[in-house]
Amino acid sequence: MNSDTVTLLLQKGFHVTIGATAALVESLQDPQKREQNLSKLRLEFDELTQDWAQKGEVTEREARAFVDTMLSQRNGENSQTTTVTTTATPVPTISPEVQLELQALTAQLGAIRAELERLRSEEGQ
Repeated sequence: MNSDTVTLLLQKGFHVTIGATAALVESLQDPQKREQNLSKLRLEFDELTQDWAQKGEVTEREARAFVDTMLSQRNGENSQTTTVTTTATPVPTISPEVQLELQALTAQLGAIRAELERLRSEEGQ
């Protein structure tokens, strides 16, 4: 497995986690969304992870735009006193805290999936 594949896999997992979290927050805030999301959970898990990945990508873009705006405003304030020129693009790294949070969210997703499977089996009886 090459590093591009690992990076893409990690990125998709990140997007799925963000999307699932955003869907959960929407479900908690809006009863209509809750019913929509519960009906979506009856879909195949693969389709659901694709939906979450797409939602995660959108959320990531929105968050990145927000952070970039905040940093540019902050850098605008700092650039009045100092000027820094860089030509290298920093390589993103995943901090241990983020890795632990991703693992916890992945475990929560697994628990949700198991609970859904249990509920489905109870419905079938």
